[in-house]
Order: sequence, then structure tokens, then C-alpha cells
Amino acid sequence: MSDLFDVSQEIILVTGASQGLGRQFARVLSAHGAAVVLAARQTAKLKSLEDEIRGQGGRAVAVQLDVTDIASIGKAIDAAEAALGPVSVLINNAGIAVEKSAVDQTEADWDSVINANLKGAYFTATEMARRMIARKQEGNIVNIASVLGTGVMKFLSPYTISKAGIIQATRAMALELAGSRIRVNALAPGYIDTAINHEFWATPAGEKLTKRIPQRRIGAESDLDGAIMLLASRASRYMTGSVVTVDGGFLLT
Repeated sequence: MSDLFDVSQEIILVTGASQGLGRQFARVLSAHGAAVVLAARQTAKLKSLEDEIRGQGGRAVAVQLDVTDIASIGKAIDAAEAALGPVSVLINNAGIAVEKSAVDQTEADWDSVINANLKGAYFTATEMARRMIARKQEGNIVNIASVLGTGVMKFLSPYTISKAGIIQATRAMALELAGSRIRVNALAPGYIDTAINHEFWATPAGEKLTKRIPQRRIGAESDLDGAIMLLASRASRYMTGSVVTVDGGFLLT
């Protein structure tokens, strides 16, 4: 079974790798032998992770990538492939949220969230797919969605809309790209404890939200390790257009 989840021959580009889930994805994929491209807007934040992975004998390179700048996408992939070779797996993770009521969301708020989470992810995936097709290369795209792409919560309307769009984009691209031997799936995490939101879970609002989760706990970043290994490896070779949910049962409520 270990061969089934083998990623040692893969070159994997992770967007939004400077923090949170992207950082964790890069670590676990590298720990299992993948060469990883660490992509984010601020490469300074990637340096420590690049050094960490290389210090452990892994292969890693940091590249600057702003998914809201379409020209930046091609340049980042060029840099990645010049350093490590043709990318075979894309983990499309970069994203943001603006927490306000719908009536208080501004056009700038909307644009920032939709451009990063939906437009940027879409064009990163299509640029990657275009290169895979030109090389006649089998490929794999994993879009990071959210349980809020299916369910909803107050004060995050552009975010939930963007993640619903990512789920539908996953299905649309999966259908179009299957004939080119490119798989497109999505991972939909529930509420995960990260450095960004860690303090929130100790507040009354955080404790109330935790009680809504059937498992009665917030997920750890490592709770997504199995799912990302499944989707990034050939263990998922007959999956495309699928959405893998990891949420402690949150959507059941």
C-alpha cells in the first residue's frame, strides 16, 4: 500500500505555502519524498520553510507568485520548472477571507476575495493544465475548497461564494481535462486550528462554534495529511471531479 501513496517522483507546486494549510501541505508532501515548489506573494516568508525542507534532505524551491496577477502565474511556473523540472501536481491553496456582514462588504472586499480565491485559482489551474497538455503529460490538480462552499455561515459571503465556485470549477475542469489524462479534484476542509485563527478557538464564540461540530473538536492541520496524500498521489488515479470533505462531521449539522 505504501507504493500506492508514493509521491517521490512528483514535482508538486503548492500555492499559498507561506503559512497555514499550504505550509503544512508542503511539509507532509516533502516528508513523503516529493520535490515541492513553495509559492506565495512574499518569498521572505517561504525562506524558513525552504531551509527546513532542504535541511531534512528534501528538494524545495521558493518562487514568488501572486495569483491575483495573471502574468505572475506563468512567471512563477517558469521559475519552478527551471529549478526542479515539469510540475506534475498543483495544490491550488492560496486564498483569503474578509469577515463582514454582506451589507458591509465593499466592492474592494469582493474583488480581493474573488480574485484570490476563485479567479486566481482558476487561472493557475488552467495555466498548469495548458502546459501539461502541451507536454502530453499526465497531471493532477487539487483545488482547496471549503465546507463553506457547500454550507454557509454569516459574515463570509464573498468567501463562501468563491469556494462554491471552486467546487464547480473543479467539476467543470475535471470533465474537460479527463481526456488529456489530467485529474482535477478538491479538498474541502472544515474548521482547522492554524496560527492565524488559533486564539479565536479559546473565545466564547470559538467555543460555541466548536460545540456545533459533531466530533466536538477543531481539526488540526495534520488531520488533512491523509486527504492531501490521497489526492496528490496515484491512490486517487480513478478519481476526478470529486470533493473530499474533512470536517469532523460539521456539514451533517
